Amino acid sequence: MADDSAKANETSANEKKTDEAVKQEKIKPVRTKPPLKIFYHWCKACNICIAFCPQKVFEPDRDGKPIIARPDDCTQCAFCWLHCPDLAIVSTEK
Repeated sequence: MADDSAKANETSANEKKTDEAVKQEKIKPVRTKPPLKIFYHWCKACNICIAFCPQKVFEPDRDGKPIIARPDDCTQCAFCWLHCPDLAIVSTEK
């Protein structure tokens, strides 16, 4: 009988841990458009955005200009568009 109550308490504790984990998990909004717009005719491929993006959203294309390789990872931290010397990157969400 004691074993049954111990198992029930253990199961209850595991369920609580699972519920807490689900609550703590960040839910990302579904994006219908890219989070950033890059004006390629203004970009000189300095790669500042690629080098300093904390989420590694960008990758260089064959010409060395940034492409948005991982748009869902973008947190809108603003580093790329604030540090772009050509003002070639703008946010589409703000």
